[in-house]
Amino acid sequence: MGVDFRTNWCYMHINVSELVMRSTINLDDSLMERAKSLTGTKETAALVRQALETLVRVESGKRLIALGGTMPEAEAAPRRRSEVGK
Repeated sequence: MGVDFRTNWCYMHINVSELVMRSTINLDDSLMERAKSLTGTKETAALVRQALETLVRVESGKRLIALGGTMPEAEAAPRRRSEVGK
């Protein structure tokens, strides 16, 4: 009647591993060391992930800036915070 945890673990491991893309890339050693010292991140995979997230955020911002003023009929989005002094 007990659950076979090994089977469940293997199934879960297979599903999780499908979400990760493995790649072999050449990295500039001095650039990696500088990035590690600036961020405090020790693991290369975590540092590359952090760099990709930053790149996506910066490039998304550039796209938004490029769109600036192209929708004059657009309304401002509602704010989540209440106004100070209400």
